[in-house]
Formats: sequence, structure tokens, C-alpha cells
Amino acid sequence: MTFSRSGAKNAVQRRVHESAQPLVGLSHRIHAHPELAFAEERASAWVADALSTAGFDVRHGCYGLPTAVRATVGSGPLHIGLCAEYDALPDIGHACGHNIIAAAAVGAGLGLADLVDDLGLTVTVLGTPAEEGGGGKVFMLDRGAFDGLDAAMMVHPAAVETTAMPGVATAQFDVSYRGKPAHAGMRPELGINAADALTIAQVAIGLLRQQTRGVDLVQGIVTEAGSAANVIPESSRGRWIVRSDSPEALAQLKQRVQRCFEAGALGTGAELTTCPLGPDYADLRPDAELLALYRANAEALGRTFPELPAGIAGAATDMGNVSHRIPTIHPMLGLDCHPAVNHQPEFTAACITPEADRAVLDGATAMAWTAVDLATTGAVGG
Repeated sequence: MTFSRSGAKNAVQRRVHESAQPLVGLSHRIHAHPELAFAEERASAWVADALSTAGFDVRHGCYGLPTAVRATVGSGPLHIGLCAEYDALPDIGHACGHNIIAAAAVGAGLGLADLVDDLGLTVTVLGTPAEEGGGGKVFMLDRGAFDGLDAAMMVHPAAVETTAMPGVATAQFDVSYRGKPAHAGMRPELGINAADALTIAQVAIGLLRQQTRGVDLVQGIVTEAGSAANVIPESSRGRWIVRSDSPEALAQLKQRVQRCFEAGALGTGAELTTCPLGPDYADLRPDAELLALYRANAEALGRTFPELPAGIAGAATDMGNVSHRIPTIHPMLGLDCHPAVNHQPEFTAACITPEADRAVLDGATAMAWTAVDLATTGAVGG
């Protein structure tokens, strides 16, 4: 081995520093052109191009997903995966900071590229579409994208720094009712009110919450409920999310919620249809040993991890499914933007600030340093 651990880390940091302008530019470019799940054509192409230029063997449009990317460098026995997300949210753009995630993953790959032979590494950057509903990583996992990886890493921006997002198991689905229209004033008895069916279901879910655990959450929006007050609504539609702390508990909660929707159909005579919006997300189970290495590296860069209050509800990520198969980490990069938090327009603005740009470079460096630690100690958590 040509490099000592400290020498390798110095080389990584120099390469990331030298790449700072294009990495921050990549983050800002993705931020300025938000694309929704499975439609990240420009973002995925920019990620692929950046890695191809750096000498990675790149496949763009793989695993049956046109906006998935696989970019690999090296042929060493220790295989590290770095996940890049780049999809945005409807209406509020990159309010979850996936522009930072993508740039940091590319940066970590660039930081390691010149060292793979000396460290005995294979480094693969995976561009993973549709994290914000759609489950790109789940499809990629099932189609072999993570096969052979010894560990997988990604970083994610948040208001404050933390080692791991409290990720929960989640299912998303559309619900629709089909009724029968009628004149609401002259002959309402001839109609079957699809909007009422959805109202009954919502009331039932509200009552169900009294008998669920604190970790069980049911959330939804009504996207259609008729178009004229003097017409009995023929159709109604909503989008729902069910969350729990494990795949097993999620399956049980989904059954109970399904019965609430069936109650709406039974009470009105409307026809119910439910349609999943992608695969279920598993709870996130970060690898403790890998996470300890990452935290030490992040702290060496000057990042601090405040104690968070207990009882913070979990968000969801398809990285959870990956964590059930291989050692995985998903730490959060603090942007020091409180009270703005993820999925708010104010957080969208926070994701291209100087603090966000620093997070790109620190996240890239900390992940690459963690890969150096694994390569020089031979330790991969289980």
C-alpha cells in the first residue's frame, strides 16, 4: 500500500477541495432544475457525466430505470457503494436537499478514485431515482444493483446534524371511489356519493388513531371530491401514507386502514379501488460500527452532533430496504437553518446557501474518509 491512512485521507481531502467548484455547481444546477420521481433526466445525466469524466465506468439507464446510474472505478476486494439521490418534490422543488446528496456522493467518488488501487477498493456510485415516493432503490436492490457491495453510504441534509434519521417503514397508495352522479337538489336519492365514501373513511381513520401506537401514523390528502356542489360526486380520490416501526407492524396497520376505506364503500355503496404507489419502504437500520467511523470523520471536519430531543417522529427512505441487506449508513448533514425543516419552501432556499455548499464538501469527504478507514482496518460492520 502506497498510502498510510492519514496520507490517503489527506489525498482525499485535496481531491475534494480541488473539485469544490464543479461539485457545488452540480448541486446548484440540480437545485435549479427540479425533476420529479423517475423523470430526473437532466440530474441523472449530469451525475453520470461528472463521473464519466473522472474515469468511472458509467451505465446510465440501468436496472430497468431510465434515470438510474451505475458508475464504478477500481477492482479491489472491498466494494463500497455511494448513493446519489436527485428527485425533487412537487411544487416546492428540492425541499429535501437531494441536490446536496447527489453532489456529495459524486464528490466522495472523486475523492477515492485515484486511491482505489492502493487501498484495494472498488467504488460504485449509484444514482437512485424516485426516493420521494416510487422506491427507486427497492427496484434497484431487487434487480441486483447492491449485490456484492460490502457497505452502502449516503448523506442527507437536515436542519441539524445527526448520525441517523429515525427512518420508519412506510407504504403509500392511492384510494379512489366510484359512485353515481345525480342532481343534488332534484333527485339526490338516485346518486351514490363518492365524496361521502371518502369522508366516512377519513372519520374511521381518525377514530382508529385512538387505538394505534405512537409510532403508527396515517396521513393523507384528498385530491378529488367532485366538481360542482349541485351534482352528487361520481368519483373521489386521495393519496395516503401509512407509517410504522417495522415491516411487520406496517403490514398489520395497513390492514386496519384498508378496513376503514372498505367502511366508506360499505356505507355509501360506492366502489373502492386502492393502488400502491411503489414498493413499501422498510425501517432504516444503520450499521453501528460504520456509523461510528463516519461520525469521527465528520467531527474531524468540525461538524458537531447535538443531542436531539426524544420522541421525534421518523421520516421514510428507501435506503431502509438497503439497510436490511448490507451494512448501511444515512447520516444527516446539518444546514443550521432552523426553524426551516425538510419539505418546507424555506428548506428549499437553505439548500443552496454557503452552509449547504459546505455540507456537500464535508459530506463527500467524511464518506470517503470512512471508506479509507474500512480499507485500512478491514472492518465492515454486520
